[in-house]
Amino acid sequence: MSDEFPDYLDVDYTDGDGESPADYPTIEDKIEKAIDVTKRGLEEYRNPAVMWTGGKDSTLTLYFIKEVAEKYDLETPTAVFIDHFQHFDEIHDFVDHWAEEWDLDVVYARNEDVGAYVDEHDLEPGDDIPVAELSEHNQHHIRNLLEYEEDTFPFLLDTYVGNHLLKTVALNDVLESMNIDGVISGVRWDEQEARADETFFSPRHDPDIYPPHDRVQPILQFDESSVWDAFWHFVVPETVEGYPDDGYVPQSDDDLPNGLTMADIPVSPKYFAGFRSLGSEVSTDKTTEEPAWLQDMENTTERAGRAQDKEDLMERLRDLGYM
Repeated sequence: MSDEFPDYLDVDYTDGDGESPADYPTIEDKIEKAIDVTKRGLEEYRNPAVMWTGGKDSTLTLYFIKEVAEKYDLETPTAVFIDHFQHFDEIHDFVDHWAEEWDLDVVYARNEDVGAYVDEHDLEPGDDIPVAELSEHNQHHIRNLLEYEEDTFPFLLDTYVGNHLLKTVALNDVLESMNIDGVISGVRWDEQEARADETFFSPRHDPDIYPPHDRVQPILQFDESSVWDAFWHFVVPETVEGYPDDGYVPQSDDDLPNGLTMADIPVSPKYFAGFRSLGSEVSTDKTTEEPAWLQDMENTTERAGRAQDKEDLMERLRDLGYM
């Protein structure tokens, strides 16, 4: 990373400070802000990348990027997919399919050292990995940054060591190797307390923790319900040929209009199947049989199907560079 970073940027790191989704009361307000933040992000950063999980939030963010890049003749940045080795197969299929449909350049961020050990020893999720068998790079993170003292740790995504190695270390290694200065991500204020104080442009400049960069966060102001409103009334009608221009909210996977199928829609089939969050195959369950957008979002928790997400853990992981 250049020594001048971030001196060449002209962004307001306080933009969004003290705000919440209530400050953007209509879907039009939310979309207008998302477009503004996306445009500034694409214009200001010399080498941005967009985080793409295949989930609804990052796909909505990618939609805004595509629309803004096309309208203002800006480059569509590389998409980074963190492959933590415990995804649903449908997520890989979805990302591969829509990367081709939307002509995206996708980089897969993996902790190859951990992955090689898992493959060599034919490990299953939950099996122990000896710390001493990993590279000095990973051992440094485990011992010095995480201050983890045990001899082994479980091969599980939703643990302190597992999450950091499989997600954060994999991401930071890609940011460093690609010299990324702005990471555009789809986090939202309402998801977790650990994200409630984020701003639209959020600095990550400590070189002792991560490669210096900024987080650009265009959909902070969305809540779960408005994400789905945006999908069915904007994203899908504007990107899927044959979908009603004014939108349509399907009631099931076989209730799509005009002969369209799930394969035609940029919405993961896991959401049709009742999942509201797509963490990992090992630790995420569907909440009901209803599609995610038809569930009781006001009185139930979006991440109820995920095993992790304890706030103290999330705070510690975010301090180390987790999204």
